[in-house]
Amino acid sequence: MPEGDTIFRAARTLNTALAGKIITRFETVLPYLARLHYDMPVTGRTVESVVSHGKWILMIFSGDLILLTHMLMSGSWHIYRPGEQWKRRRDDMRIVIGTETMEAVAFKVPVAEFHTAASLARREGFNRLGEDVLAADFDEEKARHQLRSAPDLEIGEALLRQSLLAGIGNVYKSEIAFACRVNPFRLVATLTEDEINCLIQTARKFLLANVSETCCDTIVTYTGFRRTTGRANPADRLWVYARAGEPCRHCGTPIRRQKQGPAARVTFWCPNCQH
Repeated sequence: MPEGDTIFRAARTLNTALAGKIITRFETVLPYLARLHYDMPVTGRTVESVVSHGKWILMIFSGDLILLTHMLMSGSWHIYRPGEQWKRRRDDMRIVIGTETMEAVAFKVPVAEFHTAASLARREGFNRLGEDVLAADFDEEKARHQLRSAPDLEIGEALLRQSLLAGIGNVYKSEIAFACRVNPFRLVATLTEDEINCLIQTARKFLLANVSETCCDTIVTYTGFRRTTGRANPADRLWVYARAGEPCRHCGTPIRRQKQGPAARVTFWCPNCQH
């Protein structure tokens, strides 16, 4: 599943391509979007902006209309020039939003909904998102309060809980806990103030470092190669994630992996550094 950095970059690229442009083409294979387009055409509207919140993308049109999408495991947005050959099969297309100069194509997007500002505020799963780690107005104190509000959760689970902190996924969960020398299987209730501060500040640091302006591709939800170590060698780009059995980059102890939480997401950690 794309994490918050991937979705942030996707929204930024879509915004660059579409913001301020008039929609000249709207196509979808999703009946519930097609019905609304028939009654309240998307064509003729202006794309006011495209923004992200956690793992969601909001495409905001004039006339109080918002397209809300979530990629889950399979979805992606691509950008093309009109007439340019797509990199995915047409059978995978779910939505096309075209202007005179650009087309945004959503492939296999499993969640796509039209909303007004009022209906979006009521949308379950979106209306209770925690602080967006990548938001320009990120409120660190509010994020600390939200994390403390789940004392009985294991730390690894809490970092993935979008209602506590929005945007962190499975890769960053393990990397953040390692960087703060926190065992991801401890309970949130056991965290010290310094540890809470470290988790929140490191989450923001890691994700911000992976949304540089240098990345741009027609596949705008491409995950790329995340880095948390700051090392130039691609083989050394992560501290613990997907490195089970390999030596810890700090102490040499073999990295361990274990499924965690009801969703059985895999967590990686160093039993020596994160005791």
